[in-house]
Amino acid sequence: QVQLVESGGGLVQAGGSLRLFCLVSGGTFSRYAMGWFRQAPGKEREFVAAIAWYMGNSGSTRYADSVKGRFTISRDNARKTVYLQMTTLKPEDTAVYYCAADEAPRQVIKTASFEYDYWGQGIQVTVSS
Repeated sequence: QVQLVESGGGLVQAGGSLRLFCLVSGGTFSRYAMGWFRQAPGKEREFVAAIAWYMGNSGSTRYADSVKGRFTISRDNARKTVYLQMTTLKPEDTAVYYCAADEAPRQVIKTASFEYDYWGQGIQVTVSS
């Protein structure tokens, strides 16, 4: 059974930084495409960032335009963890952030929520103005 657990969320002032963690248990993490999504109140869940698997901890990445240049996704296969480093946070980044995983071929990036089979429970990120 594959389980994903997010951590690292919280309250931060605009302009600040946070780092989200997603620990994966079960399955073969090193062969998973990983993604972060978010959902703000009254809005649909949206793509934030994704990373493919390749050699070691490398892998192609992709970002939503709204976070490009501010957020960085990375992975550590030995720790079975994917990270989302968020900088220059804005109030509009406030949302519940979800980690997602799915088996995929090498270097395949998945950006649509329906492409992922496994999800975390979500973690709140609140950015105050």
